[in-house]
Amino acid sequence: MIKQIEALKAAGVTEVVLAINHQQPEVMLNFVEEYEKKLEMKITFSQETEPLGTAGPLALARDKLIHESGKPFFVLNSDVICEYPLLEMIEFHKNHGAEASIMVTKVDDPSKYGVVVMEEASEAARVESFVEKPKYFVGDKINAGIYLLNPSVLDRIELRRTSIEKEIFPKIASEKKLYAMVLPGFWMDIGQPKDYLTGQRMYLNYLRKNAPGELLASSGDDVVIGNVMADETAVIGERCLIGPDVVIGAGCVIESGVRLFGCTVMRGVRIKEHACVSDSIVGWDSTVGSWARVADVTVLGKDVQVADAEVIQMSAKPEIIQKV
Repeated sequence: MIKQIEALKAAGVTEVVLAINHQQPEVMLNFVEEYEKKLEMKITFSQETEPLGTAGPLALARDKLIHESGKPFFVLNSDVICEYPLLEMIEFHKNHGAEASIMVTKVDDPSKYGVVVMEEASEAARVESFVEKPKYFVGDKINAGIYLLNPSVLDRIELRRTSIEKEIFPKIASEKKLYAMVLPGFWMDIGQPKDYLTGQRMYLNYLRKNAPGELLASSGDDVVIGNVMADETAVIGERCLIGPDVVIGAGCVIESGVRLFGCTVMRGVRIKEHACVSDSIVGWDSTVGSWARVADVTVLGKDVQVADAEVIQMSAKPEIIQKV
């Protein structure tokens, strides 16, 4: 989510509205307050009291989304990662006179997704229809979860549980007012732990090619392999072996002799000496004990304590461990 907000700021956005569900909104409050100050942006919440689907939250936040300038607004699914070419999308939207513009991405197997079908004779990438999990080939472009909408789209949405993909966009497409921009570069739906780690690897590869200065370099007795990103406040001990494809959050303490690869270590985590974390996600403020091993797409929730020498791994499906 933070990378999305940073991309929005770079595109000239000054205010962000986060649509959150009715469960545990307090988890995000302190986190957002910190980044609101850091990025010098206004970040507010629109909280559902009941599930409203993918379009209903826009109706709920209507007053926050409409500006006197009449300018369009972005809508981003929080569970996707890509290069976020938002400035290019603004130009695309203007040039085509669209009521709504969506980003699409090309996939090898479109039968797993809802396919966005373009008008063959349209050089302007006008959307003709949507086909959910087609049984035969109708196209290879799918919805990438990034939209730029005119305020008039809000007039089409009722304050109820509504799908923007299945109810709103098809209506706009039938009026020839919906256009699709093909997303350059990588894209990944990161809604599942395994996919999150894949998306992280893609993003780190992107940084290697486009902003290598954001990645960690080896120093002293620490050995960094491949792409590693670490917050400047993280402390890394001696004789560690870190990488490839590792992200270490703010305030983390990585003690001596630790091995990390293919993992996410979120803010405030302590990993004690000689522990090993691989292909897993360690949640905020958790502790992994000395000589412990966390592996095979294990997900530790917030403030989980892994005992010294304990082994936690799950090869069949992700194991999500919460504090008791």
